[in-house]
Order: sequence, then structure tokens, then C-alpha cells
Amino acid sequence: MLHFQFPAALVRSAALAAALVLAACSGDDADELEYVETPVEELYNNAVNELEDGNYRAAVPLFDEVERQHPYSVWARRAILMGAFCQYQVNEYDSAIIGAQRFIALHPGNPDVGYAYYLVALSFYEQITDVARDQRTTERALRALEEVVRRFPDSEYARDARLKVDLTYDHLAGKEMHIGRWYLNRGQYVAAINRFRTVITRYQTTTHTAEALHRLSEAYMALGVQHEAQTAAAVLGYNYPGSEWYEYSYALLANDGLQPFEDEGSWISRAWQSVF
Repeated sequence: MLHFQFPAALVRSAALAAALVLAACSGDDADELEYVETPVEELYNNAVNELEDGNYRAAVPLFDEVERQHPYSVWARRAILMGAFCQYQVNEYDSAIIGAQRFIALHPGNPDVGYAYYLVALSFYEQITDVARDQRTTERALRALEEVVRRFPDSEYARDARLKVDLTYDHLAGKEMHIGRWYLNRGQYVAAINRFRTVITRYQTTTHTAEALHRLSEAYMALGVQHEAQTAAAVLGYNYPGSEWYEYSYALLANDGLQPFEDEGSWISRAWQSVF
């Protein structure tokens, strides 16, 4: 799984701070950290060194110690966010979310708060599971990503968040399709229609829309509601004329001597027009 890198500006700032602190430190034995209070500069410097070496797990307790021993220092503010980043890097997503949310709550006006919101969104996003499982985490990821876009629309975080929003919608639509097919295969046509309807009304711009329209044709034909089946096929053919799903729908209707025909009073037609 790919990991988002800590913002370059923050890394450079941390590295500069580490260099300045290294020059200022007296060379006290870092092993004393566990037993006695240690200068904030030394703690922070050691944590940054571990982070830059990729030793994220080792860096976390050092950043925590900065805040524990020196909670009112400028170093403590940065340590909260950098500790959350380290936890994200080792897939400790719940801890990363807690750390980033603490940073947001304590320092809402900090210049780095945009990254904190983004780190929360990423930590939810990377826990998204396959469509056969519960999607509550996917919903949380979507809300967090949309909040990044809303709060920081011109940031680099928003640009990536917008892409992930689209992928998250596609995933949620896939969940609805998975359940809808299950109902359809068991002859529970009304329940299936409700799932496919959700794809049409909520996730219309996803990659699942063409199949959802075809499945609506199947379900409505099974119920004998021919005008809705024809409408679904007509909308499908108009918007996805080269799709294999349209070919299936066309053949399905043709077996009963029918052709695609849009009833503009149908909910399918109205739902499509409301978006486009």
C-alpha cells in the first residue's frame, strides 16, 4: 500500500530544527530519557532523526515524550502531528486519527492543520475493505475527504482528496451493486430494485451505472413492469450506446417483442435528468 509522504515543507523545517538543536545540545546520554527529564531539544532531535531514517515506530514514543515532558513548548505542537504521521506510516490508523484530531482540536489555526485533516481522511481511506464487508469506514473516509475539499479547496491535499472522493463513491456504488445482485439472483426483485436505484440516484457518475440500468431492466421485466424496463434500457442505450450492458438489455426486451422506450414520467428518467 502506498503511503502519502509527510509535507516537504514540514520535513525541511524539522530537519533544520534538528540541525540547530544538534549544535546546541551538550551531548547528554539519550539513554537517560527513560529515567529523567530530558531537554526538549534533545528529545525532539532524536525523534526527528528516527523519522528521517524511516524508523517510524521508534520515533512515536520520542514525539510523545516531547509533549509529555514539555507540553507548552512550540516543539510539542509539532510533535503531535509528526507522531500521528509516524503512526500512519506503520498502519496504526486509529492512533494516527486520534493524534491528528487532537492536533486539530488544540491548534485549529495552525498553518499545518490542513495536513492534519488530510491525515485523518487518509487513515480512514486506507482502511476501506472489499464491497462484501461493512462500509462504515468507507462512509467515514468519504466525509473526511469531502471536509478536506471543503475547508482547503485550493490546497495540494484537496486535489488528491477529490480523486479519492470519486474512488470512494465508486466503492460505495459497488457495495450497492453487490447486494442488489444478491437479491436479484434470489428473486427478491423489489429489494434488488431499491439497491440499483441507489446507484442511479446517488452514484450516477460511477463506473457501475451502466450495469445498474441493465439490472433494473432485468428486475422490472421479472415483475412484469415493462414500461420501467424499457425506460431503463432506453436511458442505458442513450448514455452508453456501445456498452455490453445495453446489448444485454436490448436482447432481454427483444425476447418479449419489446424495444427500449423512455417514459419521461418514470423515476429513472427524472433521476437522470436531475443530474444531467
